[in-house]
Amino acid sequence: MSSHKRTGSQGRALKVTALASVAALALSACSAENPASRGWLPGNRGTTSNTAEITDLWVNSWIAALIVGLITWALMLWCMVAYRRRKGETGYPRQIAYNVPLEIMYTIVPLVMVGVLFFYTNEVQRSIDEPYEDPNLVVDVRGKQWAWDFNYNYEGEERYFAGVQANLTGEEGVRETLPTLYLPVDEPVTFELNARDVIHSFWIPAFLQKRDMIPGRTNEIHLTPQELGSFDGKCAELCGEYHSEMLFNVEVVTDEEFRAYLETLPEGQLGDEYDRNPNLHENVAGTEGDD
Repeated sequence: MSSHKRTGSQGRALKVTALASVAALALSACSAENPASRGWLPGNRGTTSNTAEITDLWVNSWIAALIVGLITWALMLWCMVAYRRRKGETGYPRQIAYNVPLEIMYTIVPLVMVGVLFFYTNEVQRSIDEPYEDPNLVVDVRGKQWAWDFNYNYEGEERYFAGVQANLTGEEGVRETLPTLYLPVDEPVTFELNARDVIHSFWIPAFLQKRDMIPGRTNEIHLTPQELGSFDGKCAELCGEYHSEMLFNVEVVTDEEFRAYLETLPEGQLGDEYDRNPNLHENVAGTEGDD
């Protein structure tokens, strides 16, 4: 009789612990200032037009995973307690095999879970990758070892910025020397992502989007910056010796400030004439060099 009481009390303790964990998660998510409400992601829900959707998918996926984990752990602990060897018992307990309903459930439930996760992931992916019909701003981003070129096409006006590799010395002021990408707030932008030499990856962590830059292929990101401020950007693909120094700044400014900045840049575009193929020992200008 006492063993049944212990089993019952332990089961109630597990239930209380599970409910407390879910309640704590729910309460933390209610606080807009708590990073747990955003799944500890960088930036804010309104940093770009896509960050809210991405944040919700991330947080809800983890909530679903936590619920599944709590149920799984509770079932395992229950089995260990309920079917443990009791005092005076010898040998193995009665074995149960070929429980067809249980095996069907264990097959169908994971398939349903994966299907639901795939459905919502696909919905968000399609939404954030929907291209703008005729954006006023197109930025052709060219990754190169180990810096960035930015070609701006704003309302038909073409300007460019040629980046120079950073020299990280650990001293103050180096950040200001990094290539800087300027974007107007609340203006839809299409990024055309290209690589001049090897595979790079365009990543602005606060924007929650990252995409590879592959030589000979143009990938795109479509978003609208919605928050003024300074953000960090970097290459997220190991691209050679100085990959860690392939950084850039992002400045989201007003439309007036953006137009004023464009006026300081040279006219035209830096196209693929500066691309090179390291496998063919080509130089920066694209002509064949010496072996």
